[in-house]
Amino acid sequence: MEKNLLNTIGHVSQSLFNTDFFGVFHGSISAKISESGFIINKKDTILDDIHKDSLVKLDTLKRDYRWKLASGDVDIHEHIYESISSAKYITFTMPPYITALSIKHSKIIPKDYYGVKLLGNQRIYDPKNFDDWLSRAPYEIPQFFKDNDTHIMIIKGFGVIAYDRDLIEMVKKIAILENSCKLLSISNL
Repeated sequence: MEKNLLNTIGHVSQSLFNTDFFGVFHGSISAKISESGFIINKKDTILDDIHKDSLVKLDTLKRDYRWKLASGDVDIHEHIYESISSAKYITFTMPPYITALSIKHSKIIPKDYYGVKLLGNQRIYDPKNFDDWLSRAPYEIPQFFKDNDTHIMIIKGFGVIAYDRDLIEMVKKIAILENSCKLLSISNL
């Protein structure tokens, strides 16, 4: 595994953990490394300390024992990579303000400068039934991205799935959206 990629993912993951976007054993981060290969955190990884043994390298053309070691979100990541050729990085986070606002709203309308200028209004996807959401998610999430011109999917009461060609840009967009939601919550809009 390329050391620079490992260091970058580790740094970003620690930052997401420190800002409560990841929890202990909650969240995932991955990077596409070849046409059919990607790396993703293992299911028992605490995401504030990513190192070589925290990640598993997978090949979509060859399902072997390593798939059982991967994060529970692995099927979602796999289907996004297969469906969206521009996806180079993917993350599943649960930023508290975004997730909290998603419970009572159908879209987020930022009122702050960066939220308005860089993101604009964000639709909230309602999975309707949580009982079978995890079995539907690997198919509904890539379809949402195909049907909507966005790299961020806010899922009501669940969290945020994001992808991008640039890891830092992906995380920056989530951070801007979380700050917008925080300001909306504080101002009671």
